[in-house]
Amino acid sequence: MADTCYLFSQRKPLTSLFAAMTSRRETDVALTLKPFFLVVDIGFILYWAVTLLQLIPAAYLFKDYDHPILVAWNWSFLPLDLFVSATGLGSLYLLRQRNSAWRSVALISLVLTFCSGLQALAFWTLRTDFDLLWWLTNGFLLVYPLFFIPKLLRLEPPSSHLAPSQPLPLRFF
Repeated sequence: MADTCYLFSQRKPLTSLFAAMTSRRETDVALTLKPFFLVVDIGFILYWAVTLLQLIPAAYLFKDYDHPILVAWNWSFLPLDLFVSATGLGSLYLLRQRNSAWRSVALISLVLTFCSGLQALAFWTLRTDFDLLWWLTNGFLLVYPLFFIPKLLRLEPPSSHLAPSQPLPLRFF
């Protein structure tokens, strides 16, 4: 069955694409995580484009949306959210290239996503402001990484063939 399934719109069978992975568990994590990264990372990019172009309907704006302090607070998330998108999409690129660094970059993306959701919900809590749409969105950003972070941490390290006394090779992307 795996020979007939394809990933990343390439005509490479999954068994070939994931041949370099250390375990079936890693393959399962990668296949499960990919749609979450695509939705969240592309969603962040679209949100900031829509925000920049001021296309969000007034009915969906949070309370005091035009207040200068809240405008600054909202825009303070731009670098974090774009870094989430860059690391999430970057990890998918590394996965496609069969580069084991995808796991580390994915972990960074998940932790930053968690932080983004946590900071937004902490702010809304301090303001005692509850808007279901914003709480659900940021609650999702807070919770979904918690399912994947432990799975990534439990994967066998890609350099496990090295003796424990040997230093790990330093590689960036």
